[in-house]
Amino acid sequence: MGSRTLALGHQLFMLLLLLPRLFVNPVGARQCFWPGPSPEDAGCLSWRVMVEANNARGWRTVPSQCVGYVTGYMTRGQYLRDLAGVMEHASAYVDEVAADADGLDAWVFDVDDTCLSNLFYYEAKQFGAYDPLAFKDWASKRSCPAILPVLQLFTTLMDKGFTVFLLSGRDEESLGSCTAENLEAEGFSGYERLMMRTPEYRGQSSSLFKSAMRQQLVDAGYRIRGNVGDQWSDLQGDCVGDRVFKIPNPMYFVP
Repeated sequence: MGSRTLALGHQLFMLLLLLPRLFVNPVGARQCFWPGPSPEDAGCLSWRVMVEANNARGWRTVPSQCVGYVTGYMTRGQYLRDLAGVMEHASAYVDEVAADADGLDAWVFDVDDTCLSNLFYYEAKQFGAYDPLAFKDWASKRSCPAILPVLQLFTTLMDKGFTVFLLSGRDEESLGSCTAENLEAEGFSGYERLMMRTPEYRGQSSSLFKSAMRQQLVDAGYRIRGNVGDQWSDLQGDCVGDRVFKIPNPMYFVP
């Protein structure tokens, strides 16, 4: 009983020592336990976290005060570091699973800002709202660069015998051939099928369209082992797969 009382007293003493740090340092009233926002980010780091956590939904443009912040995030190294972290987890998962000889173990990859980068296009527009005519003109140039860490994961999966499907919300009639050519030129070759939006799915949300496409794969007997995308609408709904991997993207939102 004495030792328990001593231990309790020690814990209470340590708590009393920590109390000033848990709240406010009376000298200068400076908060010590939970730092306030950096004055230069204007709350933009918190906004980006809300985007990645899928708490911020339905937004059409990057907040005006955060355009410079998003540019910096995408171009000064943090995006690549975050992307490398996602790919590290995906690669560790790939090491744990094996593709069956029947060829039915599948992975699904989104295309835009998952396999191919549209950073130059969205940066010129200062990010935000989707402009179908302007984007069609951009995509038709076949100049979207590969996102190299994703290409490396794609290549690893192909080498391990997985069947890979690319699933894009791009319109198949107008952008099918140029998208396939762009992917091939950037090293994405040997995949099973590029699945794009056909006329019957026009006007449907990305989440519903991609759910329907994945359902077709499952109905055909495929086992979706992994699913990679930059939007939560790529990764939610029906038949999402055994594991999903979200690539960071604070540039725009697709429902």
